[in-house]
Amino acid sequence: MDIATLIGLVGALSMIAGSILLGGDLMTFFNLPSLVVVVGGTFMCTLTMQRLAIVLGAFKVALNAFFYRLQSPEELIETIVDLATKARKEGMLALEREEVQYSFLDKGIRMAIDGSPVESIRTIMATEMVSMKARHERGQGVFKFMESTAPSMGLIGTLIGLVQMLKNMEDPSTIGPAMAVALLTTFYGAVCAFVIFGPIATKLEHRTTEESTLMTIALNGVTAMVSGENPRTINDQLLSFLAPDLRPADEDS
Repeated sequence: MDIATLIGLVGALSMIAGSILLGGDLMTFFNLPSLVVVVGGTFMCTLTMQRLAIVLGAFKVALNAFFYRLQSPEELIETIVDLATKARKEGMLALEREEVQYSFLDKGIRMAIDGSPVESIRTIMATEMVSMKARHERGQGVFKFMESTAPSMGLIGTLIGLVQMLKNMEDPSTIGPAMAVALLTTFYGAVCAFVIFGPIATKLEHRTTEESTLMTIALNGVTAMVSGENPRTINDQLLSFLAPDLRPADEDS
């Protein structure tokens, strides 16, 4: 689980709720018509923008912001170098008994064991990378759209509340509920956009970047291994994908 995501989301909502409680009753900020306009309206607009399967799939993808844990690049490089060392000493067939946790690397190793040429391995793995990015971008696009739509639905709710208020100015009892709809829809729209949808979309972008880095490391590692390069050379090549502060001390000098 990504503790930072959980702490950030729960913390932000808790601070909002806490500030409300310090000034009054939390139920004052609950208004069903406002929620229907913002949450329901945003979801329906999203269905208009994208197919149902992709929208529902995006919510499953959103779980990656909380529960998906990628292998660290350092661990992956170490695994590749160990495999390359064994392959150099005993041949590629010796890797058939190895259990590789990272599925993308395992796929490349299996193709290498089967004797696939380097260019074929590179093409297949690169195509899978492109496919992964396309899938992730569809999910991110759904949340980015919802981020931009929620405040707009809040504005629509505000206009609805103002129209209702102005239409019934002669009845003072209707002014309060109408103003509640007018103000709370703007509030709900802002919370949904800037506390939930926006951060999740950005976190998913970061997840895609991290996974792309891992896949690139795996692709280059497998092709270098099949090409018969020295494990030390492979290690040096793959370490170039890491930030300087993540490399061994001798790499920084």
